[in-house]
Amino acid sequence: MISNISRLLSLSTAMIVASTAIAAAEPSAELIAAAKKEGTLTTIALPHDWCGYGDVIAGFKAKYGLEVNELNPDAGSGDEVEAIKANKGNTGPQAPDVIDVGLSFGPSAKKDGLIQPYKVSTWDSIPDSAKDAEGYWYGDYYGVLSFLVNKDLVKESPADWADLKKSDYANTVALAGDPRTANQAVQGVYAAGLSASGGDAAKAGEEGLKFFAELNKAGNFVPVVGKAAPFAQGSTPIIVAWDYNALSWGQSLKGNPPFEVIVPKTGVVAGVYVQAISAFAPHPNAAKLWMEYLYSDEGQLGWLKGYCHPIRFNDLAKNNKIPKDLLDKLPPAAAYEKAVFPTLEEQAAGKEAITKNWDSVVGAAVK
Repeated sequence: MISNISRLLSLSTAMIVASTAIAAAEPSAELIAAAKKEGTLTTIALPHDWCGYGDVIAGFKAKYGLEVNELNPDAGSGDEVEAIKANKGNTGPQAPDVIDVGLSFGPSAKKDGLIQPYKVSTWDSIPDSAKDAEGYWYGDYYGVLSFLVNKDLVKESPADWADLKKSDYANTVALAGDPRTANQAVQGVYAAGLSASGGDAAKAGEEGLKFFAELNKAGNFVPVVGKAAPFAQGSTPIIVAWDYNALSWGQSLKGNPPFEVIVPKTGVVAGVYVQAISAFAPHPNAAKLWMEYLYSDEGQLGWLKGYCHPIRFNDLAKNNKIPKDLLDKLPPAAAYEKAVFPTLEEQAAGKEAITKNWDSVVGAAVK
């Protein structure tokens, strides 16, 4: 597992430079005091079953005694950015201090002046390829797009994207979000397109739209946001979702229904999410303390418990900080061998095509 993840991220050992001492760094007493004086952190779009965020938030509150005001847990990356824009002059409870968004949203938020720089104590152990050099945004965790399959309703699981077009899967396939605003859904469409185009990233957005237009026309696409509840109810028997969400949702249902998580044979798209602090954060010190917690060993392992590969995975592994039982819960390493990490430019082009043309090409309002 460790060697495969290293290869996926294309990291050289030279990039993993943090010592155990740095990795164990604690935020300053001054920062802790300033954050406690503010008293509250406002987050947005952090479902408790996403990457183990429920326990991560609880751990932060227990460690530092701050309140956490959680806005719209089901919002997408685009909604998070819009929430910053809409609350520029607002210091009240509707203004987010921090965001957790898809990789392509980080550079655009920086360009628009919506986020501020901050480098956590463990900065050097975050791969250079997964962070803004000036500290405006920084990768937090990653996974690959997969199929979460309800085995009560789907006897033969699809092995690849093309299988989803079969008549066997009528009225079964859902995306885990609105592809006009939610990064997870956008990447799902992109991955389908990458498979359909034979791996041609330049055509992935356009081909992904064609793919879902065909699914919709055939009656296989379900325009419902896929997550644990509709999956359990049977209204979304196959959900295209990040592997960590698929595993978390499936496990949370305790065998009712039984489930399977399939990493497709082609179009295996890996996605990095990034953290950032709002340029207009009402609680800037609480926001910085939150980042320190997320990028500490404790915070990183909290995400791993939620089936996400934390961005400091290699550093933690190098320093023997990862319990074996956590590694054993992840899908087999072989499933990740064909994973592709789209560049920022490829993601931006795909997002542009998908979000702007979904209505005209596919015409299904996902709710």
